[in-house]
Amino acid sequence: MTADTQIKTYDVEAVRQNFPILHQEHHPGVPLIYLDNAASSQKPLQVIEALDNYYRLYNANVHRGIHKLSEAATSAYEGARLKIRKFINASSKREIIFTRGTTESINLVAQTWGRANLKPGDVVISTIMEHHSNIVPWQILAAEKGFTIRYIPILPDGTLDMEALTALLRSESVKLVTVMHVSNVLGTINPVEEIIQKAHAVGALVLIDGAQSIPHMPIDVQALDADFFAFSGHKMIGPTGVGVLYGKRAHLEAMPPWMGGGDMISSVRLEGSTWNDLPYKFEAGTPAIAEVIGLGHAVDYLTELGMDKIHAHEQTITEYALDRLTEVPGLTVFGPDASKKGAVAAFQFGDIHAHDVAQLLDAQGIAVRAGHHCAMPLHEHLKVSATARASFYLYNTTSEVDALIEALYKARKTFNV
Repeated sequence: MTADTQIKTYDVEAVRQNFPILHQEHHPGVPLIYLDNAASSQKPLQVIEALDNYYRLYNANVHRGIHKLSEAATSAYEGARLKIRKFINASSKREIIFTRGTTESINLVAQTWGRANLKPGDVVISTIMEHHSNIVPWQILAAEKGFTIRYIPILPDGTLDMEALTALLRSESVKLVTVMHVSNVLGTINPVEEIIQKAHAVGALVLIDGAQSIPHMPIDVQALDADFFAFSGHKMIGPTGVGVLYGKRAHLEAMPPWMGGGDMISSVRLEGSTWNDLPYKFEAGTPAIAEVIGLGHAVDYLTELGMDKIHAHEQTITEYALDRLTEVPGLTVFGPDASKKGAVAAFQFGDIHAHDVAQLLDAQGIAVRAGHHCAMPLHEHLKVSATARASFYLYNTTSEVDALIEALYKARKTFNV
């Protein structure tokens, strides 16, 4: 089936009916146009109702009770784990670790695998386009353990310099490559399959930050052969406060636990403790039960729509947006063209500060993000202090893009750009 055929079967207006927040006024008489999806996505009724039903009907802790409410909560909680395993094609539910989000998932790898395996003389490779959550944990650990971090540069079109990666892998004692799948600023879809193959060829492991990819495209962790894959629920129409770390079972079995407490133990004695089986070894304490259940319903919703169809719809919206944005005099869009880009358009608008752009757009009902987007090294490389960012998702339309362009022309007139 071609992308054009897929688009014809994707009813965006029907999708929008499931998202109550999209039908409110942002200001009196001004409807909401939500274009800040790279920061957090909106939630459909199916997810909202799942949260409400848990708290109304079977609110209880999981794994520990034998009463009916606890058994119902445990069934829904573990059912979500099975849904996510299938959604990303993990080989076992034991490879699905629930966390608070991508940031915690990456920190878990750093503080367990990294702390146990990295030492002076070793190298971790990342990129200059990374979100802070995939830079700072490694810097903290490097200061303690003495290993070195190298960064893959980017080319003028916003794509990774793969020749530089090849040289780094050849000349350094690389133990880990940690890279985002899709840039939250440039929108660049990085060639993670190639990166993983190159890293594995020299014996290095690979961690993929999938926060900006899994909401928007099909993900198969076995086909990728990723060692670790981290993502957040709130960017994929799920609740906040919940995320996932996928890890190959052999790695997870060998890793020590990170946090200690209830549920992650097999036995506790004053002389010492032993650890629970996967995945519970990494899930200490009472988990985010409602949020996990809600994430399971988000996965149901995305699966029913079809990730291929969602991706095709977003490609159409992104290509249309990039074409329209180039019409606006004085506006510079960062990153590659639509064929290499996710549903993100970060831009600079003449001498207008990004915060002023965002404020003017907000007055016209359009929600975008402004700032460095937790990517300060990348903005330093781009020689800009901040960018405005419009980001699109499964419920956005070309008419919303037209409204964005009209609002930018009004901003241009206001600031005499």
